[in-house]
Amino acid sequence: MGKLVLIALLYSRAAECSKRYASSNSKMEVALVSRSATRWPIACNRFQEESPCFDLSSSTGNLSYVKSTRAQWPRASPPFSLHVKETPLMRGQNGYLDRKRDPFKVFSSRTQEMTLLEARSMDEIYAALAERLLPSAATLSNPCSKYIVGVAGSPGSGKSTIASEVVDRLNKLWLQKAPRMDLLVEPTDVAIVVPMDGFHLYRSQLDAMEDPMEAHARRGAPWTFNPSRLLKCLNTLRREGSVYVPSFEHGVGDPIEDAVFVSPMHKIVIVEGNYLFLQDGVWKEISSLFDEKWFVDVDIDVAMRRVLKRHILKGKAPDVAKWRVEYNDRPNAELIAKTKTYADIIIRSVELDN
Repeated sequence: MGKLVLIALLYSRAAECSKRYASSNSKMEVALVSRSATRWPIACNRFQEESPCFDLSSSTGNLSYVKSTRAQWPRASPPFSLHVKETPLMRGQNGYLDRKRDPFKVFSSRTQEMTLLEARSMDEIYAALAERLLPSAATLSNPCSKYIVGVAGSPGSGKSTIASEVVDRLNKLWLQKAPRMDLLVEPTDVAIVVPMDGFHLYRSQLDAMEDPMEAHARRGAPWTFNPSRLLKCLNTLRREGSVYVPSFEHGVGDPIEDAVFVSPMHKIVIVEGNYLFLQDGVWKEISSLFDEKWFVDVDIDVAMRRVLKRHILKGKAPDVAKWRVEYNDRPNAELIAKTKTYADIIIRSVELDN
């Protein structure tokens, strides 16, 4: 008799849960999808296929992220809470990220609209991000329309490599898919990288500063760039659909004017740079122009080892290279790390030999 009462109570709670969800679903600001059934172990198992059971009161704990595999991410009822604005994004991945063989992981934030991507190799991440952007390229037929992605991260994080690899894969995917799409866009390169390095101040401008020696020693800090010019280029791109932008030649040590042409045929523009998500002055205006923001996350010590190696390969003496890393690169990296919270997607950088 006691068991029958317990089962009846459980079914009653499940029915109540279903009614609460049906009556309040349109008014909920946060969508709570079905989680592991601990309070209603029988009822939730029974009703899961017909109508998911929503626990509107239980807590999911204090963890920042919940881990799922690449195949699990697109499912309709993953066992974690999801902000209602994230559901279209998640469903949009269904045709592109669902590969059973991939060691790909997705961490969805419980506290804000953010996704963390992790895999055993960067190749998996490159492919997933390229596939993610393909639908955006396919829907932009207006020559002035651009989908602009900002990729930020510290020196040595791998953001330049990620940007170029994603663009390369996206252009190859476009050549494969475009002939089968009923689009006005021709099957040419559809994506391009715009490096923030092209917006360094010239050495002559550093020479004209109050403390030229300090300016050269700190080259790479936010105040050694020209963010106003970058903002102007991005606004021109939004308004006119094409623009010439400078690149940076490390051998010369100065920007190269008009080195990169973003044409009307480029629908996906990936801007990569250190300070794209800063919230001070002009940088904040730049940050607001991106349709999507990616942050490349890496342990600062790992990034600094990469930067040290880079300095030495460019001809700096080891002691000079170490001094520059500690005096300039590390403080810059610590500042950049604070902007991670403004990203839509965080990419966990891994060693290339993994």
